[in-house]
Amino acid sequence: MLNVMSGDRKVIKIAPKAALEAQVKKKGNEGIFSGAAIELHDGSIITGNNSPLMHSSSSLVINAIKHLADIPKKIHLLPRNITESIRDFKTTILNSKNASLDLEETLIALSISAMSNPAAQLAIEKLTDLRGCEMHITHIPTPGDDAGLRKLGINVTSDPNFSTKNLFIK
Repeated sequence: MLNVMSGDRKVIKIAPKAALEAQVKKKGNEGIFSGAAIELHDGSIITGNNSPLMHSSSSLVINAIKHLADIPKKIHLLPRNITESIRDFKTTILNSKNASLDLEETLIALSISAMSNPAAQLAIEKLTDLRGCEMHITHIPTPGDDAGLRKLGINVTSDPNFSTKNLFIK
């Protein structure tokens, strides 16, 4: 027996605070407010929350790699034209009801941005530093979030809440 308690992982207590922050700032998406927290190898805890632009896992990873690369928060890694193009494609062509970017979509957008943005390239180089980090999210990850987190090697736990009111994700 391992005798592991939920309190042993700091991120479990911090992720709900990120979800509450999304609610207070009215950032969530379609009435859903979710948060995520990751503990980096140096002990820093980084949070993210959902918005109409991206899932909380996406926001968290962007915030974490910006922190690791010492990129100021005010610098945007994802140009609006790229994110809007992906969102339009999802809703218009793929007929998706959820236009916010999941983690896999965010990572693809980041790699496109890196072609012309040195800060985005620097951030991409920090993605491998997330391998083995502990993360918690306040909802069940969507397939795109789950796949991205697995590929990055992040150890993730989640609360048993859905990330959308639409349980049939397209």
